[in-house]
Amino acid sequence: MTTHFQSLEIIFENDGLIAINKPHGLLVHRSKIAADATEFAVQMLRDQINQLVWPVHRLDRKTSGVLLFAKSKEFNSKVQQLFQERSVSKIYKSIVRGHTPKSGTIDYPLTENEKTQDAITHFNTLQHFEINLPFGKFPTSRYSLVELKPETGRFHQLRKHLAHIRHPIIGDRPHGCNKQNKLWKEKFEMTTMMLHAEQLAFSLDGKLIVMEAEVSKVFGEVLALLDKGC
Repeated sequence: MTTHFQSLEIIFENDGLIAINKPHGLLVHRSKIAADATEFAVQMLRDQINQLVWPVHRLDRKTSGVLLFAKSKEFNSKVQQLFQERSVSKIYKSIVRGHTPKSGTIDYPLTENEKTQDAITHFNTLQHFEINLPFGKFPTSRYSLVELKPETGRFHQLRKHLAHIRHPIIGDRPHGCNKQNKLWKEKFEMTTMMLHAEQLAFSLDGKLIVMEAEVSKVFGEVLALLDKGC
């Protein structure tokens, strides 16, 4: 089923940059691995503001949140350089299976296209939940809301890192827990991946730029459900 998106929510704009709160399910640009998609953030934003834009970075199709574009090739090069130098602060929020430790660092190299690179993610647990929903041999189900700060930006890094520490993201396919994903689909009709890019911050031309995006409606609904204990 194809999802149709309305106009994009612009959360930041100046002379050289513009950022949106990308909804879950929207591709940044065309991809051979998503032939079903007919709408793309790049083209939608171009049409919405009637101006060419260049995506400075990328977010997974399933991830919502801050997505930054440049209005010129010059600004695109400037900010991409900051990403390469690891001078950009990125903060994500995610809902994961189980009770995570209070804080920690995941230092686990990732391999893509036969090339292995370092990958580092710092995390803090914001809240633990336990809801009255049997799962497997357990009488209840446990979840955590975590804040994630990736030091590197590898392909699917956060998804792979959380799966590596056995706290996969709810709704993540294929890196998540199939049994949990099935439970959420059957019990709550929820198939959205619970990963949100909340903040992007960096200094450019002597000015600090901070962009923040509120979580999606479905992310908020899942949090409310967990707060109630089901």
